[in-house]
Amino acid sequence: MAPPTNPIQHSFELAAERCEDLTPAVYRRLFREHPEAEAMFRREGGDHVRGSMLALTIEAVLDFAGERSGCFRMISCEVHTHDAYGTPRELFGTFFGIIADTLREILETDWSPEIEEAWTKLLAQLDRVVIQETLD
Repeated sequence: MAPPTNPIQHSFELAAERCEDLTPAVYRRLFREHPEAEAMFRREGGDHVRGSMLALTIEAVLDFAGERSGCFRMISCEVHTHDAYGTPRELFGTFFGIIADTLREILETDWSPEIEEAWTKLLAQLDRVVIQETLD
């Protein structure tokens, strides 16, 4: 079998084999590392809203790391939306790293050097999008 061409996608696929729903793990980590973030989330809708937000984020990240067919543009739009909510851009951008850290924890020894390199590059690109509001 040929190695995967997109290590970011591969990391999500491997995680899906091990974890039915990333939502609780991602938000536990987010709120543990950034307790101030919990107060920014709506109470009503709870897990459903968080799960939906994470699913949309993953879809945009996969598009950004892959074909860039258009879904990735949501990232820039959400930067502006979260500005209006008063979310610090640094915290907004941190969410992508929280996802990567959660995947790394789930994958354990299957988190390969190729996956690490791909995520490192992707996170740097996403940081530029969050800070500069532009999509290369």
